[in-house]
Amino acid sequence: MLVNYLASLDVPLLDPFPGRCEVGSIKILVVEDDEGSRELLSEVLTANGYLVASVANGLAARDELSRDGGYEIVIADLRMPNGSGLDLLRDLRTGKRTQDLILMSSFMSGAEKRQAMDLGAKALLEKPFKLSELLSVVGDLAERRVVGIKA
Repeated sequence: MLVNYLASLDVPLLDPFPGRCEVGSIKILVVEDDEGSRELLSEVLTANGYLVASVANGLAARDELSRDGGYEIVIADLRMPNGSGLDLLRDLRTGKRTQDLILMSSFMSGAEKRQAMDLGAKALLEKPFKLSELLSVVGDLAERRVVGIKA
């Protein structure tokens, strides 16, 4: 199983900041076109107590978010079929949705970074990133949501 393999690599599978908040009620949508990356992110987040669903592109993400508005955090790739991560972020803001969005990419231009931040992205992660970095960002956002702080 992938989680066992990660454990052998000394990848943290527990919240690196224990006791911060109750994560079991935090719903996360992972939007990633690379199947292996999507599965890895989903398994690591699930192993850390989050409720996780995943989809392969921007169109599927919009459909999922319209069906289920209960997601608090969306983690999306910048470049993917049927709508980029920036398109998804723009849709979230236009629709007055309150999900926090973490954008990830193997390359992000300065203009794309500025646009993402202007649109309200909560974090920009450059691939390859450490899973502990992702867990830290997600943990910070989850904690803010649990205690009701607007980031």
